[in-house]
Amino acid sequence: MIEWINEVSGMHEIASRHGHVGNHMLALIHWFMAVLFVGWTAFLFVILYKFRQKKNPKASYAGMTSHFSTHVEVGVVIVEVVLLLGFAFPLWAKRSDKDVRPTGDDVVNLRAVGEQYRWTFHYAGKDNMVGITDHERISGPNPVGLVAEDPNAIDDFVSVNELIVPVGRPVVIQVTSKDVIHGLAIVPMFSQQDAIPGSEIPMWFIPEKEGDWNIVCAQLCGAGHAQMVAYVSAVSSEEFDEWNNSQNPLLPKK
Repeated sequence: MIEWINEVSGMHEIASRHGHVGNHMLALIHWFMAVLFVGWTAFLFVILYKFRQKKNPKASYAGMTSHFSTHVEVGVVIVEVVLLLGFAFPLWAKRSDKDVRPTGDDVVNLRAVGEQYRWTFHYAGKDNMVGITDHERISGPNPVGLVAEDPNAIDDFVSVNELIVPVGRPVVIQVTSKDVIHGLAIVPMFSQQDAIPGSEIPMWFIPEKEGDWNIVCAQLCGAGHAQMVAYVSAVSSEEFDEWNNSQNPLLPKK
């Protein structure tokens, strides 16, 4: 019953391993908001009935003498603090702690570079080592500014507005921007990170479900913000490796 109500209320499908934790948090907040809505609506009707003009022809400016509403407001604040300190903060701390960020040979390392109005996904290639970049080397043929002298950059490649990830393997994305602040929001993976010029901020997730979904920019980035649409495709690990190994390197061979 609860799952059906959550689905009807617009809770997004879960495609990542940690998604159920975020979904549970959202469900708690939605149910709490529903209780508040019903409670305050009932309270409003009680007030309208109790202080109607027919029963109170002469206005009273003394206000409420009961402390009921104060107690309710204090209770609401306590619940909000519990949700924030007991759930939201620990969840965010766990997701942002570099010590729990996945490492190893099965991790897919890449960068997401935002600009008006597209996303360029910079993959590490076969060696799984992202090459060094330099913003002064950004050009049409080299949209991420790869440094040709870096041996790790030899097999790097880019994908514009299309993010391909393998199911069952950790994906670590370094998020940045060329111009203004953008926001890389991959909703079914329950992951979102601001893209800030001059900074590379990591986000990570483990896909658990194959499928195709939209990627949206979570920050108002200009007049073409609505057209900044990209896509994420979660495929099998074997299909990802085949696709990854078949891509052409960004830098021409010497």
